[in-house]
Amino acid sequence: MIISRTPFRISFFGGGTDYPAWYRRHGGAVLATTIDKYCYLTCRYLPPFFEHRFRLVYSKMENCKTVDEIEHPAVREVLRYLKIERGLEIHHDADLPARSGMGSSSAFTVGLLHALHALSGRIVSKHQLAMESIQLEQEILKETVGSQDQVSAAYGGFNHITFLPNGEISVRPMTLARERVQELNAHLMLFYTGIKRTASHVAASYVNEIDGKKRQLRLMRQLVDESVAILNSGQDLTAFGELLHEAWQAKRSLSAQVSNSQVDDLYERARRAGAVGGKLTGAGGGGFFLLFVPPDRQPQVREALNHLIYVPFQFEYSGSQIIFYDPQAEYIVDTLAR
Repeated sequence: MIISRTPFRISFFGGGTDYPAWYRRHGGAVLATTIDKYCYLTCRYLPPFFEHRFRLVYSKMENCKTVDEIEHPAVREVLRYLKIERGLEIHHDADLPARSGMGSSSAFTVGLLHALHALSGRIVSKHQLAMESIQLEQEILKETVGSQDQVSAAYGGFNHITFLPNGEISVRPMTLARERVQELNAHLMLFYTGIKRTASHVAASYVNEIDGKKRQLRLMRQLVDESVAILNSGQDLTAFGELLHEAWQAKRSLSAQVSNSQVDDLYERARRAGAVGGKLTGAGGGGFFLLFVPPDRQPQVREALNHLIYVPFQFEYSGSQIIFYDPQAEYIVDTLAR
């Protein structure tokens, strides 16, 4: 039996430039961090006592005799990709809801790949996990997704990620003093709007016409460099919050689906209460609001958004991990199968 734990992420700047339709021609970059909220996947080989060969437990339950019968697209395609032939049981649990802009679908794919590689006795690198997940989501599942979520989920940490036109991806950890990172973390607040949406649907509303969004995407790429400079310079972090506000205005102009009247109202309430800037995490449309708020104004912001769920968090640095491995369980299943 194997349990993998894979972190969710928040992206500060550069979202949109991580879509291959853009960075394969222009290059791209994001500034993002993983946080201490996780996707957990428990996998084990099934004993030979059941009519089904595959049992999946997530928001629904599936008992299937063949891989082709599996409804969950990521599970089905990962099993095909890894050529898994033995019966499996897979349980999914998560600290945050799906379709909420926290990179949950990519965390699931990374975590499942990690768990099944480990169950088969293979140790894989963070780079391999990221690249296999990108291939599965973009080329096999044909999802309209970028490449940052898979990289963040696999590597973990607070990173400046660069996407090169030749397809290579560079991951550079932000080498900041602990006090500087803690100061930034203390200025950030996360609220769940309760609005669920499918990121690929929102993204398709602007990625399919990405050539017409050059001005916004070039600005969003530029803001990555400006934000990194602010963090490294030691200047007042308020400038970081102001950049978040500027980036959100640029992102809102990508498509009418990125925001809506409800989201705009929530953001204005937060700004009136003391938030300097903020954004919807992920592609937009709903999910979680990330806000930059001076600590002395945070009680007022919580009061202004008291109908939303507030989610305290800390940055995390481990990425996808195997947190439990019981070889005895596999030995028992092998013995029963003989």
